[in-house]
Amino acid sequence: MAFSNQRTLGFIVNPVAGLGGRVGLKGSDGPIIQQRARELGAVPEVFDRAAEALRVLKTSAGDLDKLVTCPGEMGEITAVGCGFSPLIIGDICQGMTTAENTKEAAQEMLALGVDLILFAGGDGTARDICEAVGDSVPTIGIPAGVKIHSAVFGINPASAGKLAAQYLSDEIQTLRNAEVMDIDEAAYRQGIISPGLFGYLRIPYHRRLVQTRKSPNPVSEKATLNAIALDIIDHMDESYYIIGPGTTTRPILTNLGLNKTLIGVDVICKRKIAIADANETSLLELLENHLAKVVVTPIGGQGFIFGRGNQQISPKVLGKIGLDNIIVISTPEKILSLGGRPLLVDTGDFEIDQALSRHIKIVTGYGERIVYPVSGG
Repeated sequence: MAFSNQRTLGFIVNPVAGLGGRVGLKGSDGPIIQQRARELGAVPEVFDRAAEALRVLKTSAGDLDKLVTCPGEMGEITAVGCGFSPLIIGDICQGMTTAENTKEAAQEMLALGVDLILFAGGDGTARDICEAVGDSVPTIGIPAGVKIHSAVFGINPASAGKLAAQYLSDEIQTLRNAEVMDIDEAAYRQGIISPGLFGYLRIPYHRRLVQTRKSPNPVSEKATLNAIALDIIDHMDESYYIIGPGTTTRPILTNLGLNKTLIGVDVICKRKIAIADANETSLLELLENHLAKVVVTPIGGQGFIFGRGNQQISPKVLGKIGLDNIIVISTPEKILSLGGRPLLVDTGDFEIDQALSRHIKIVTGYGERIVYPVSGG
């Protein structure tokens, strides 16, 4: 039976979302990758991120009339831990949840008449929910995946919780169709980026709370990218340089005659590869005995410099590097595309995010710098 005249929230957690991020696996889709991530020591962070969103929602909106969620690790544990008394639907096999569990949960929540589905996951989870319910029910994502190209997520967990609270309390009434984007993970691990549009979810919209979809660099920016790369190379010292993923950072290695792991993190020293396709563990081991700097670029259209696609450069890694050793590079066009919005960080560590929330210098060409704000939400 559907609920009536009540504020009802559907809450879904993908327990394996983001599992492959810090161990450098570029995704978490499929049992083989998930098992490999665990073997490499991956620890799920999705539960903490989901809990942060629920705590913000509870503080902002007060108690809900109904919170509907899935058993155990797919929502119940997190919801109860945040002080809710949820209605539990469906059955799952603990430790062996699948995309079908997510789809079935979303369909049952739609049938119950929930006002909003709040889910924790990445692009794959968004695809599952889109396939299950389409735009039939408002939805918002708590960003917890490795690759988050879709425009259906809050800019961080707190923003997702705030957005949900404001929608459920009628402070936000605007709904917008937002793109669900995803890529082929197998091709992605080979450096082939082929994003596709898989549909739309209808989301509560607030410009400062919702991330935009990822957009690529125009081909015409090649000369600017090379100029930025030469600037970085000419200023290199004896430090180790941790080079983040992306087509903006790739020319740094290309100009040195080195191969860049396009969607991975590489480390160079004295113009040679020190570590190819590094993960969090290998970076922390390096930083035990060596000084390093990190070079990153904002994600086009979104503006994230940490927390999306480069989770290997974790809060622990950033703490050892030191915030003064962060180098941000970007073409002017990428900055202009933000329309005045700040660059974003969502590392999962509040103190690191707050420390990064300041004005920083960005290398935009050879000998060219601009100063631009960074926000941790």
